[in-house]
Amino acid sequence: MPEGDTVWRAAHHLREVLAGRELTRTDFRVPAVATLDLSGEVVDEVLSRGKHLLIRVGEASLHSHLKMEGAWHVHPLGTSWRRPAHQARVVLDTAEHQAVGFSLGVLEVLRREHDTAALDHLGPDLLGPDWDPQEAVRRVQADPDRPVFLALLDQRNLAGLGNEYVNELLFLSGVAPQRRVADVRDVAAVVERGQRMLDINKARIERSFTGSTRPGAERWVYRRERGRCRRCGTRLRSGRLGDLPTTERNTFWCPHCQT
Repeated sequence: MPEGDTVWRAAHHLREVLAGRELTRTDFRVPAVATLDLSGEVVDEVLSRGKHLLIRVGEASLHSHLKMEGAWHVHPLGTSWRRPAHQARVVLDTAEHQAVGFSLGVLEVLRREHDTAALDHLGPDLLGPDWDPQEAVRRVQADPDRPVFLALLDQRNLAGLGNEYVNELLFLSGVAPQRRVADVRDVAAVVERGQRMLDINKARIERSFTGSTRPGAERWVYRRERGRCRRCGTRLRSGRLGDLPTTERNTFWCPHCQT
């Protein structure tokens, strides 16, 4: 599932092949920008912010969000794609490489001078150069009655943690997802642990929370509702939490290790 580490890694790979290079062909496959042609323009920057990605080209800025199924792939020019062509939303060619955005949940072209306005709602970026843990904690604690699971998922509080990360983070912190923010003993420690988890995983192809990369052994609780706790052997539980029924997300926890 794409989360902050996935987007950071995508930006890193795109930057390697696009930054400072001229686009020889562009193909936008979404109706709103289908006629746009950026060929001849030079890519200046590729930036990630939480789960969002910006590719700055001349006066334009390509803003994408992977959502649940999206991915950016980089290929040597002329090689085969690893996903079906009908999933491609944008194709960017240079003289040597091709970058393809597949199944992007959001793809829009903004004026570069205003592109950061689309991201102003986001909290501090856990993998950003301006990461501010104190501000992230302040935002999380601003709603003390909210379940901590939802507060950590809220990108307005801190940008980059998704469902998988928050479930694993709360297990490692010994905190039940339903617990109110006000009842969490050390919110700062939880936030800092989340930042370290993202930072460690950002360079991995397959993320791990247990220290093991063996298939099936990478997670403590996420999507393991039929399993037992790897620490105490208690049967794991699952449920759903959301501010509204339409925003409910899956939760997974150990009733013995998380209180």
